[in-house]
Amino acid sequence: MDETFDFIVVGAGGGSMCAGLVLRKAGKSVLILEKTDLVGGSTAKAGGVMWIPNNRFMAAEGVEDSYEKATAYLDSVVGDHDDTPGATRERRQAYLREAPEMIDFLVGQGIKLRRVQSWPDYYDERPGGSEPGRTVVAELFNVNELGPWKDKLRPSGFPVAAPLDEMMLLGLYKTSWKARGLMVKTALRTLAAKLTGKHWVTAGRALQARMLQAAVKANVEIRVNAGVKELIIEDGAVVGVVVGKDGAEQRIGARLGVLLNAGGFAHNQAMRDKYIPNTRTEWTHAAPGDTGDMHLELMRVGAAMAQMEEMVGNQMTLPPQEGPAGIQMQLAKPHAFMVDQSGERYMNEGGSYMLFCQEMLARHEKVPAIPSWMIMDAKFLRTYMLASTMPGENKPQRWFDEGYLKKADTIEALAAACGVDPAKLKATTERFNGFARKGRDEDFHRGDRAYDRWLGDYTHNPSAALGTVEQGPFYAVPVVPGDVGTYGGVVTDAYARVLREDGSVLPGLYATGTTTASVMGRSYPGAGSSIGPSFTWGYVAAKHAANIGNQPA
Repeated sequence: MDETFDFIVVGAGGGSMCAGLVLRKAGKSVLILEKTDLVGGSTAKAGGVMWIPNNRFMAAEGVEDSYEKATAYLDSVVGDHDDTPGATRERRQAYLREAPEMIDFLVGQGIKLRRVQSWPDYYDERPGGSEPGRTVVAELFNVNELGPWKDKLRPSGFPVAAPLDEMMLLGLYKTSWKARGLMVKTALRTLAAKLTGKHWVTAGRALQARMLQAAVKANVEIRVNAGVKELIIEDGAVVGVVVGKDGAEQRIGARLGVLLNAGGFAHNQAMRDKYIPNTRTEWTHAAPGDTGDMHLELMRVGAAMAQMEEMVGNQMTLPPQEGPAGIQMQLAKPHAFMVDQSGERYMNEGGSYMLFCQEMLARHEKVPAIPSWMIMDAKFLRTYMLASTMPGENKPQRWFDEGYLKKADTIEALAAACGVDPAKLKATTERFNGFARKGRDEDFHRGDRAYDRWLGDYTHNPSAALGTVEQGPFYAVPVVPGDVGTYGGVVTDAYARVLREDGSVLPGLYATGTTTASVMGRSYPGAGSSIGPSFTWGYVAAKHAANIGNQPA
């Protein structure tokens, strides 16, 4: 070996620095290798939410939860299936035990976290579901505190200096006095930051900034532009990695093990075509390094792979000259619904974004549904955000010129502009409007669960989720099954150890994040169901490698 550390982490996304902190506290040397030029992974780009049942913040605030309640919920939503070996009962139970302890550990390391006051589980009506929610996020962070590391932290799509839960309310400023108050609060915070030389960041960037600050302080060594090309295996065990850096190869040894946290394959179109057909790299919000390198390396060394056809679907729209824009919260607002290319509505437009995209892909197998069309009226456009724009009918002219935003005086004319059957879209609209007037969606139950209502507009009556589409002119934009990352990969056990195809442990190798077959199987129980496990299994892997706690040999 050219050099040796106690532990090596491949990738600098969610969970990597958590593992590093555990090992540094145990007095072990840690090297994190990041193949891109920026630290933070897809977590830094995302909301940075962690789904942590029975966490310390819930207990402190008197919000009811327990291991038993969370178990009932995962049993209902995830369940036991032969084709989801990443989500065995043993792994689910280990997650529920270890995740709250992981949060306690981070708080003990000075990481400032908190609970979001209201963010319902995505299936809150199921046994054990939580309407207040089980989400944990980072406090706002002054990124200037990172010093020279500031420019090495991956940027995000959340430029507003506001906590994530406040930011999600800002778009309701046309209907909510609370939202208007938050706009004033945000403006004052931004002004104060300029006057005092601060630069506040939020969401996933705040989480990863705090983790990076703690890791650097703890002397975790972090190298960028250092992609791992190969695992080094001796006598059946992983003992190090081959790294490509500055045009040369280097062999780095790991005394205690290697943790793979290299993301999924969201930016690898060939792998998408094989495992998740009808999806595109252009529709993902995952970090650029998400190219499946370690998935392919794991296959080469005989590791078991599973759940490869799943992704953390996130409905997107594609405005001209911009990247994909998440449209979940907008589609769930009143005065809008979605149809396939025949003009028929086929799902609840609210609910889990992963389920939304699964249903769109399934529909496309029967009826052309990629893209589907978001149908809205003038009241929607005046009241709510659309893609990256604030409420108002004055949209970028290029949206119209390039055919992205369709506009027509009647529903029939809008259907023609979209290539949809006018009679069917007219009938669909009339049926939807009937449900909206009654405040109950008899076809797909949009608005029945707390999460649907949370996504909607709490000021709107009789339903926070439903409103008629009847005020012309009418508008439509295409919607595609985007994602924030893939959801399948290597199979690991309850200690985050990589398993071979025969079910045996591959010694010295651990994995977490979207490099793995998710512990949540083919579902997304609540906000942060990928970042929470990424941090938790990084924590578990580090404890096992350092022989901390009750761990197997």
